[in-house]
Amino acid sequence: MMVRSRTLLGAAAFTGVAALALAGCSSDSGSDDAADPEETTSEETAALEPTTEFGDVSLKVGTALPQTGDLAFLGPPEEAGVAYAQKLINDYTGETGLDLDVVWGDSGDLVNRAFETEIPRLLGEDVSAIVGAASSGVSLQFLDQVVGADVIQFSPANTSDAFTTADDNGLYFRTAPSDVLQGEVLGNFIASEGHQTLGMIVLNDAYGTGLAKYVTESFEAAGGEVVANTTFNPGDTTFTSQVSEVLAEDPDAIVVLTFDQAKTIVPNLVDEGVTADQMYFVDGNLADYSADFPEGTLEGAKGTYPGPTPEQVQQWVDDLEAFVEEDGRDKLKDFTYGPESYDATNLIALAALRAQSTEGPEIAKYLQEVSGGSGEGEKCESFADCADIILGGGIADYDGVSSPVTFDDVGDPTEGFINIYEYGADNTYAPYEG
Repeated sequence: MMVRSRTLLGAAAFTGVAALALAGCSSDSGSDDAADPEETTSEETAALEPTTEFGDVSLKVGTALPQTGDLAFLGPPEEAGVAYAQKLINDYTGETGLDLDVVWGDSGDLVNRAFETEIPRLLGEDVSAIVGAASSGVSLQFLDQVVGADVIQFSPANTSDAFTTADDNGLYFRTAPSDVLQGEVLGNFIASEGHQTLGMIVLNDAYGTGLAKYVTESFEAAGGEVVANTTFNPGDTTFTSQVSEVLAEDPDAIVVLTFDQAKTIVPNLVDEGVTADQMYFVDGNLADYSADFPEGTLEGAKGTYPGPTPEQVQQWVDDLEAFVEEDGRDKLKDFTYGPESYDATNLIALAALRAQSTEGPEIAKYLQEVSGGSGEGEKCESFADCADIILGGGIADYDGVSSPVTFDDVGDPTEGFINIYEYGADNTYAPYEG
């Protein structure tokens, strides 16, 4: 099932393979305190004069994506998305005068804390922007450090609602929709499957507790009851007490709201008699478990992921796979947040071209515009096509692979996809078909 929404809050109705209607807007949830008084407003951005003189722009972008840690499975598709965008951008360098250099770094996780050495190293390389982290909790650890250095932080995967109201000097952006939307979809979907009671095992960080809040609100608004919500801390390795606490309430369904801790929690649940069709996953753990569990363990389990299915962007996936092979990278097992990383890189480069600057705050002034969030831009779907518009003195409105993006005033995308997937007997997932 695919849900596309310009909006982030509301009620759901499921028929057939499930259709969801949402109402409300992420920008409405931002507080006045979130806006920097120096930050360019949408009206001011729309009024910015078209660029008429172009020169060479040597742009340097860093990545702080998970090469290690409990989200390491997301690193390969995210880095491939950045690298593929870099290639296409630099293939066009002769026309634009813009050259993109990428400095690769590891975000790690809240346990190994690789970001504590990697972020200073990236900032020391004089980057204009950092793409990452994947984890909301990790990104919050270094947000102040990055924006305090007048560098853009642009995540392809952060979904916590904490970023909507963060004090970020107008320098934080993301291509993944807020968990307000994912929680809304998942809670309503679980209710639509006939479940009346729900238990949750939740990672105690900004991502886990935030998403749990919106799943709860949605499920209970649909008439269900959350009977257990037990948490664990980053770094925990045993979860028997959490499993016991949830099962003591005998819920109809269980949401496993974790990262790769699911590899331990799922066997615990199975040992206690929980069936796969009672389990629901989220983007933090919707992964290929074919090498981790016996065949059939997850058959019938379902989960949500913000972003398009590979089938929805098949040509891009084919092109990415060809690039990965040509570039000598390992074959990708999945494409989670690859499109969002690709779009983030393109948007940064387009805003730098528009600004004719490598200064973070100057680039940030134009990110909303090139996403189509302000002004009356001309639609375009690639860096080359959008660059042509900018070089011609026009306003480009980039529609990405992951979604049309369309930033609001606080750097949140106002359009996005949420897809529901179902696991097969091989413990890999495919789009849910109802």
